[in-house]
Amino acid sequence: MKSVRSFKTNSEEETQSAGRTLAQFLPASGTVVLIGELGAGKTALTKGILEGRGLARPEDVASPTFTLIHEYGEPVRAYHIDLYRLDTAEEARRLGLEDLFDEPVLILLEWGDRFPELLPTDRIEIKLQHTGESSRYIEVFAIA
Repeated sequence: MKSVRSFKTNSEEETQSAGRTLAQFLPASGTVVLIGELGAGKTALTKGILEGRGLARPEDVASPTFTLIHEYGEPVRAYHIDLYRLDTAEEARRLGLEDLFDEPVLILLEWGDRFPELLPTDRIEIKLQHTGESSRYIEVFAIA
């Protein structure tokens, strides 16, 4: 696994800005797994990615922790999925993840690393780490 890009950010706005930059480099369709502890900036990065794709304003993007899946675009061009509240891979399967992975859309998947057996072989993983109270280190990996 080789890092293909990295960012250091010092605020939520900078994390969103990193997302806007990443939006230019991410494929039109495919799975992006967002990895990091609570508060690491996964949703902030997603706000920037969706804004950079012209799919949503940052203030219209919220973590799908309770709804599990948010759709963006008309027709749908991106899904933002959060698996934090799920306990088993079977619960994740019942969401229809495998069917979504086959759709020609961008999937931004928070907490997907909890169920690695469900992830597509070809994917992008973005790891976010706290490096201070408001600073983050973001590293992007291409997995094949």
